[in-house]
Amino acid sequence: MKIPILNISQFKESASLNDVYINSFSNHIQLNKSLINKPHSHNFYLCVLFSEGTGTHEIDFNSYDINPGKVFFLKPGQTHFWKFETSPEGYIFFHSQEFYELKFLEHKLQTFPFFYSNQNPPVLELTHAKQKELYLNFQEAYHEYQQTNLLRELKIVNAINNIYIELTRAYTVDTNLEKLNSPHYANILEKLETLINSHFYNEKLPKFYADKLHITTKHLNRVVKETIDKTTSQLISERIILEAKRLIVHSKGNLANIAYTLQFSDYAYFSKFFKSKTGMTPLDFRKKYF
Repeated sequence: MKIPILNISQFKESASLNDVYINSFSNHIQLNKSLINKPHSHNFYLCVLFSEGTGTHEIDFNSYDINPGKVFFLKPGQTHFWKFETSPEGYIFFHSQEFYELKFLEHKLQTFPFFYSNQNPPVLELTHAKQKELYLNFQEAYHEYQQTNLLRELKIVNAINNIYIELTRAYTVDTNLEKLNSPHYANILEKLETLINSHFYNEKLPKFYADKLHITTKHLNRVVKETIDKTTSQLISERIILEAKRLIVHSKGNLANIAYTLQFSDYAYFSKFFKSKTGMTPLDFRKKYF
């Protein structure tokens, strides 16, 4: 079974506007029950602010509490699933990369810290005052989305940009901004993560990625260490483990086939590798998840 990948056109309810969707969260859940009632991924960027409700939000097998004031961010390709204990409310929007970046040619989505690296948490908890402020910004974007006024698309993308700016300020309130704004290292890390996503099935050693980036393995490890306090090998292993978990949970194939798909020499080696990183065997993980 493949993880369903949802696209924006499946959610449309307002007057046609390419590559963007905005809704109140309760209405979104009600309208799209059949689309979001099981784990899925998207081909777009997503942001949601909760003003009411409790539960859990699973993102790439990490669970986060849902409560008022929480904001979640998802990038294309991430798998997620909602589970609510009390009725949720708030606002949700998502958009394609082109919708934003064609309007802001000099500014990329990856420069926002919550979209910059998979290592940065996909969640933010706002103070009560900041929640009230951001709620009004989300509300304004939603009201504009419902209208058909002149320059509607431009106003919406500007509203989303303002939301991202305010969220970035809240997200980085305790961050060393000089380190955050190191463009050279950030650029290398972004390229590394893109390369790992493309090649981790076949290439599991840091030297391959260093060669692709035209730098030494030592310098690549320095970049990764100084930006996210990990090693290149850790990043590669984490991506392999994430894919292994996705295949273990969402495919009906036997575990030996998953080891073969991930290009391990045999199941025993794959199982040993998986257990060394997660503390359990692939079979134990499948049983625990369900």
